[in-house]
Amino acid sequence: MKNKIKLLRVESNLTQEELSKLVGVRRETIVFLEKNQYNPSLLLSYKISKVFNLSIEEVFDFEDEFK
Repeated sequence: MKNKIKLLRVESNLTQEELSKLVGVRRETIVFLEKNQYNPSLLLSYKISKVFNLSIEEVFDFEDEFK
């Protein structure tokens, strides 16, 4: 699943460490998410979306998951 986490994080002037603390995960989780190597739980997706004040669909691209 693709996402816009890195772009949003950089635009928001957040480090990976800061974002990880805001959503309650390890920094490594953010690294894997940004590399599209990890599919987050619905709860984590929600938390990340709320940090950026966006909907889940605006942060994560689910289109490829349903093909």
